[in-house]
Amino acid sequence: MSAVPLKNTDAAHDGVRGITVLGATGSIGDSTMDLLRAAPEKYRVEALTGNANVAGLAKLAKEFNARFVAVADPARLGELRAALAGTDIAYGAGESAVIEAASRPADWVMAAISGAAGLKPALAAVDRGATVALANKECLVCAGDFFMSRAVASGACILPADSEHNALFQALASGNRHELTRVIITASGGPFRTWSAADIEQATLAQALKHPNWSMGQKITIDSASMMNKGLEVIEASYLFALSPDEIDVLVHPQSIVHGMVEFADHSVVAQLGAPDMRIPIAHCLGWPDRIVGRAARLDLAKIGQLTFEAPDFERFPGLRLAYDALRAGNGATTVYNAANEIAVAAFIAQKIRFGAIARLVEDTLNGWIRAGNLAPLSSADDAIAVDHNARKMAATLLPQIAAKAS
Repeated sequence: MSAVPLKNTDAAHDGVRGITVLGATGSIGDSTMDLLRAAPEKYRVEALTGNANVAGLAKLAKEFNARFVAVADPARLGELRAALAGTDIAYGAGESAVIEAASRPADWVMAAISGAAGLKPALAAVDRGATVALANKECLVCAGDFFMSRAVASGACILPADSEHNALFQALASGNRHELTRVIITASGGPFRTWSAADIEQATLAQALKHPNWSMGQKITIDSASMMNKGLEVIEASYLFALSPDEIDVLVHPQSIVHGMVEFADHSVVAQLGAPDMRIPIAHCLGWPDRIVGRAARLDLAKIGQLTFEAPDFERFPGLRLAYDALRAGNGATTVYNAANEIAVAAFIAQKIRFGAIARLVEDTLNGWIRAGNLAPLSSADDAIAVDHNARKMAATLLPQIAAKAS
């Protein structure tokens, strides 16, 4: 069984759908709210959460008449109370309040809280059998096995909201699971696609943040430049669709128009295409099993002119190779991969290490973790969070020697 439905159904959603957006003030949340704004008669907002942007969160709560609002930072409770004064909107602050938001009776939940902080709220929505549009990588990268098991046990429906996984989800509807040969996740190649290894090593923060196609946050843009982001997506795809590492390929596609492909036993390849706009996969999740009117620009292939593809270079972008290594190791290794990468990216942003050292820190942390005999099955959110915490400590300990080697 899979919590991701691989075939569409004939069921249609009648009436008004209750919606909760976890991470409403982030970029994914912003795209989601834009789609809700376009059809207010179809949706009722049950709950909204944000990290620390109280003003933005309160503004959305008033606009959509949300029933409950939670800010993750407990120190912002008073600020939230003041911002919602004169309304009937219930509110709270801290992790328990965010989990309460996810637990409230919404039909559809956007899980877009970034980082390990998004795991427990997403599980709260899963455990009550909700339809969850998943945009949080850590739920799968750090806890994929038991997250998907919990979804199957509760009857929750997991809809992939990331552009590449949503593309695979749509393409998979063209066949049956036993007919699948492989899936292909596309990658833009980022700003360093054509750079030499020596130039990539010395890349600056400003250069890493110049993504050619997508407008994203700082962390994910740097991950795209290193192709660590694509590694994380390979891991996610494995857990989402119950695929082995050998069933997942990556193809560099600079135009970012083809987002994912599925090859079946007859060697037919089904692809999903669209403009590089997150409102497309989110709209698919929001309307599923139907389709809704989108807000993104229509695709004009004649104007684009050509679509090109290249094999990924595992030597210049070792972060992608490391993702496959972690996936094959299992037992928390993917959690370590993600945690070490977050430490490495933060160090790069703080100018403590060179760009090329990001992958080296991840590799040394992963190898050290395995050599120490730390690999073990994860059976709870607390297990995953503990591995994440300890892996971060190990990466931080290794950081000075990685920095010294590069100096």
